Amino acid sequence: MAGMTQNKGIFRYLRGDKGIWYIMMILSFISILAVYSATGRMAYRYQDGNTAYYMLKHAGILLAAWGTMFVVHRIKYTHFARFSKLMLVPVILLLVYTLTVAAVNDASRWISILGFTFQTSELAKVVLVVYVARCLTKYQPVIKESRSFWRVVWAPLVVCGLIVSENFSTAALLMLTCFVLMLVGGLAARYLWRMAGVGVLAIGVMLTVFALVPEDSLAGKGRLATWKNRIDTFFEPEEEPYQVTQAKIAVAGGKVIGKGPGNSTQKNFLPHPYSDYIYALIIEEYGMVFGIGILLLYLWFLRRGISIARRCKGSFGSYMVLGLTFMLTLQALVNMGVAVDLLPVTGQPLPFLSMGGTSLLFTALAVGIILSVSASVQAREAEAEAYVETSRAALPA
Repeated sequence: MAGMTQNKGIFRYLRGDKGIWYIMMILSFISILAVYSATGRMAYRYQDGNTAYYMLKHAGILLAAWGTMFVVHRIKYTHFARFSKLMLVPVILLLVYTLTVAAVNDASRWISILGFTFQTSELAKVVLVVYVARCLTKYQPVIKESRSFWRVVWAPLVVCGLIVSENFSTAALLMLTCFVLMLVGGLAARYLWRMAGVGVLAIGVMLTVFALVPEDSLAGKGRLATWKNRIDTFFEPEEEPYQVTQAKIAVAGGKVIGKGPGNSTQKNFLPHPYSDYIYALIIEEYGMVFGIGILLLYLWFLRRGISIARRCKGSFGSYMVLGLTFMLTLQALVNMGVAVDLLPVTGQPLPFLSMGGTSLLFTALAVGIILSVSASVQAREAEAEAYVETSRAALPA
């Protein structure tokens, strides 16, 4: 019976969509190769010649990420609704606290609790998307009313408002994800588009102010000076940032089939070739064909997420999968767009490819939730198919 077919090999233990599991396996393998190449020189210099140091550290974090995915995907997805409700207020308090700690590179993004250092916005992204999915499900009977609009939208406004000053790109991507999710969830479109209009107007005013204010007057103003510099350099090619120039050289040098694994030259000049610009390094070593393949992997991930959402019986699972899948895919597209100079510099990591700690772990948390929903969908479909097969067998010959 088709519905009772037993999985073999590793899939005896891994539930949910096999396509997503395969995507994570491929990205993890590529990530280890790329990080090893990108960090070899740095490890030789700072780790007494141990060129494998950062690669092994990254492999350990990847192993922890896989452990996170495995544990989370075995949890029934309906439990995450309560989790988001309980975690939202602590997340908001953590974001407030983050703004008070010492800044790193002119941005207050990291905090340390009990010796564990993490970026609070990474946790906030997952919690907020799940919370919005929960609210859309809860208020579905009255979703078109104005009171439902404010009951849902207050959380994205507060969370993104606390993130925006120190990490504009993360706040913008998260707000866009919530906007799309709320639109799909049936929230009154007229209110959503009005809110979007106000946001676009605010960004337009900000860009105008940055264009008119002299750069000298923003000296020492932290993130304001950084924003102005990035906007100015993106729209004025003659003042191209150093990292953009090096990324272009890397992409151009890779041509169609690349220079070969470990043969990148720009990793010696490109800032953060193991995180923000890992896509440029991959293209240099493996070629544009390989780079397009990675793009297709993320689009395949989006396609699998949409398929899971469409097959999910409950609206909470559908909204949650759509939101998390869209958020991770959008982040990947932005990172790749920056690497090939289609978008301004943002500092967004490439999900499951860039070297990192909290970003990788919370990405694994999001993927684990998607797989949890997928496992539930597959179990229901298997039961329905088994019931049909049993009913057919019971019919007289």
